[in-house]
Amino acid sequence: MAVSHLLTHPFRFTISTFKLLCALHLFQTHVFEVGPAQGPSMLPTFSIDGDWIAADKTHARNRRGALRVGDLVMYRIPVSPDAMGIKRLVGLPGDYVSIGTPGQGGQEYMIQSSILTEPKSQVPDGHCWIVGDNLPASRDSRAFGPVPLALVTGKVVARCLPFRDAGWFENGLQPVKNDS
Repeated sequence: MAVSHLLTHPFRFTISTFKLLCALHLFQTHVFEVGPAQGPSMLPTFSIDGDWIAADKTHARNRRGALRVGDLVMYRIPVSPDAMGIKRLVGLPGDYVSIGTPGQGGQEYMIQSSILTEPKSQVPDGHCWIVGDNLPASRDSRAFGPVPLALVTGKVVARCLPFRDAGWFENGLQPVKNDS
């Protein structure tokens, strides 16, 4: 009944369609986004081409304070701001992280960032440290330093496609238990 009413009034139909499109745009921009994941940097978590992921955009800039080490985050790549990337969060403000790749030279070095006035080995306030799961093929914080939290656009929460691999992502890290 409501649809037939809209079809008999083309102006109302146009306005209703415009409202729906605006609502969908706002939802995808600020709440939830579904899109493709490409590239070898997150193997084996994602395939090189063909995985579609869902991201919760309410975690942007860590404004809810809910991002944890081990989460997958979507971010704007600092060296090319029009491009988006997905990496694993391995350090939050105040955390100590290693800059080197395990098993290769440099793993003993702690981070040294050009944005710091004096060398420190902590992720600075307002920044995070992100790394791809496939370390040799990943361009991440080891290459461009700590990423400002303002560039984090969301938390990857699910794989949508392919259907055989669809499911929710969980942070597999567990808190350390003190037995003392």
